[in-house]
Amino acid sequence: MPTRRRLLDVAVDLFTRHSVAGTSLQMISDELGLTKSAIYHHFRTRDELLSAVMEPLIAEVTAIVESAEKHRTPHARADQMLTGYASVAARHRTLLPLLSGDPGVHELLQNRSEWGDVVRRQVALFSDVEPGLGGQVKAALAMSGIASAAGVDYGVDIDDDTLRDELVAAGRRTLGLRGSRTR
Repeated sequence: MPTRRRLLDVAVDLFTRHSVAGTSLQMISDELGLTKSAIYHHFRTRDELLSAVMEPLIAEVTAIVESAEKHRTPHARADQMLTGYASVAARHRTLLPLLSGDPGVHELLQNRSEWGDVVRRQVALFSDVEPGLGGQVKAALAMSGIASAAGVDYGVDIDDDTLRDELVAAGRRTLGLRGSRTR
């Protein structure tokens, strides 16, 4: 496995155990048995490393947002966003809970305006179903609830499709959406 990939995998594991702020490049180099200069060859800072971890996930969510925004009605847009987001959560069940609740990630989202914009657009797709504070609260519950629920150890082996379906069903109840006729 290439060093960069190993770095990212170890970083995610350490971020999960210690948070982004609680993980140093030195900890990552110690875990890999590499020198710190070997880490610097790939990433100069922890934020660069975090960005590399987040970029593929943000790209997936961006594509889902763009696809959902093409639908005509608020309910159809929200359902498309929900289904896509639940799929991402199921596939990235270790990473998404970490990224959704970590203050270091929140700070990075604030500093990368294009990423923060994607999150705001995602919230809008959910909250437009019910304008006002109630819709915003439901949107926040759906997003954080899906991210958190994806990372729970349910004590049994659950495949991605089954988890996605359960996350979608719970999200629809939260947002007040009826089930979709098509998948």
